[in-house]
Amino acid sequence: MISAVVRSVFYTILQLLITPPYALFTLACYPLPPHYRYKVTYGWTCIMLFLLRVICGLHYRVLGAKNIPDRPSIVLSKHQSAWETLALQQIFPPQVWVLKKELLRIPFFGWGLAMTNPIAIDRSSGKAALQQIVEQGKERLKQDFWIVIFPEGTRIPPGKTGKYKIGGAWLATHTGTLVVPVAHNAGEFWGRNSFIKYPGTITVSIGKPIDPTGMEPDELNARVQAWIETEVSRISDFGKEGRDDEQFISISNESFKDADK
Repeated sequence: MISAVVRSVFYTILQLLITPPYALFTLACYPLPPHYRYKVTYGWTCIMLFLLRVICGLHYRVLGAKNIPDRPSIVLSKHQSAWETLALQQIFPPQVWVLKKELLRIPFFGWGLAMTNPIAIDRSSGKAALQQIVEQGKERLKQDFWIVIFPEGTRIPPGKTGKYKIGGAWLATHTGTLVVPVAHNAGEFWGRNSFIKYPGTITVSIGKPIDPTGMEPDELNARVQAWIETEVSRISDFGKEGRDDEQFISISNESFKDADK
């Protein structure tokens, strides 16, 4: 049986070969409207998820897909791995991310990321960053984009909890937009700053949408954190090879939205 290390090496080689030319192709699409540019960059995401599935044996299943609203919303997700930055694009409709502007300077990857119309902030700017999130967030929502935010701001190892920053809750309460909390256990298969991707099935759990009407940002933030951290604890270790977890529905990457119907 091919080891996880060998599989991860093969995946990384293909990623390094594919990403530079794809990024240049993406840059050439700059004149296109935002949603068309998103479709182009999403193609790279699909390729990476395909390689992770076929080469690394890394699959995923979704619980609570029926909780996905039928209108643009704000996704507040646990952040454990690089994996969810790919998979959330396949699970939810076209989206933009709130991210630190330094990421856009990364050669090739950052250039492609810039084509997705992100909300790139200076996290050290305090209230100015919150104002930017609200102003640009309103604009993206009007363009029918969802907004994805990782409240912890950085990848947190499994079993740990980072400080949930207020930005996502602030945006929701100032725009009246539904919040969709997301928990997962991706860090158990592809850890923070880890080169090795272990085979298995990641579990993604989508909570019921939260209406922020009448809520203060701190209250909303605390509610989101409580649900995510409780759910992460519940699904921890599910999907690892050798575990008996048949009580969960196995969902293909293409048909996950039908799992709860």
